[in-house]
Amino acid sequence: MKSHYVLPVSIVIVGALIAGAIFLVSRGPGPSGTGPAAAVRPVDQTDHIFGNPNAPVKIVEYADLECPFCKDFQSTMDQLMQYYGPSGKVAWVFRNFPLTQLHSKAPEEAQAAECAAAQGGSSAFFKFIDKVYSVTPGDNGLDLAQLPSIAQEVGLDGAKLSQCLAANTYAAKVESDYNEAIAEGAQGTPHIVIMTSAGEVLSLDGNQPYSSMRAAVDQVLSAIGESVGTTTSGTTAR
Repeated sequence: MKSHYVLPVSIVIVGALIAGAIFLVSRGPGPSGTGPAAAVRPVDQTDHIFGNPNAPVKIVEYADLECPFCKDFQSTMDQLMQYYGPSGKVAWVFRNFPLTQLHSKAPEEAQAAECAAAQGGSSAFFKFIDKVYSVTPGDNGLDLAQLPSIAQEVGLDGAKLSQCLAANTYAAKVESDYNEAIAEGAQGTPHIVIMTSAGEVLSLDGNQPYSSMRAAVDQVLSAIGESVGTTTSGTTAR
């Protein structure tokens, strides 16, 4: 695997130590209003979005599909979207952050998820990563030969996914996501950026509990003058 997917062990350890403990960083106009904005790519049509693509607040998650913290955090994000998603005010964006030094299989799994998206869009992407998380025990435990079968289980063409992987079609996209996370200051996985239409507002590292995520999202919504809570509009179904 390519060496530029390697995050220094010391940084990964820091990310693990702060898993479960909130780490907030101000980025320009936001709740605390101090500090320059980090160079985070705005959400665009190349992203995988769950929820309203025009939501005023977007939770951007950089994750490694073999990271046990990311696997647990997937459930937290599902809860958050069940709460906020129907209002259309919050959307979830998933970007790749495979840590090859710990999980040599993660880059190929990330590419497979991109291949799934090529077949079925964001819906297929999120169904695919849900299934990967449900199958892998984490920490590099997935048999990569299962990837085409996983694709078939979520209604995709397994043979096409295999061809996509063999061609390394999305290797550059996965690498780009990884580099973005490093440039943004990621200290572990998952790395979360809560953004508004004005730019990045809060960064968090580690497996944040639901209560911490709710507090952070409510803080951002309040800062931009949006009410919190749910409405009956919209959908959060995969």
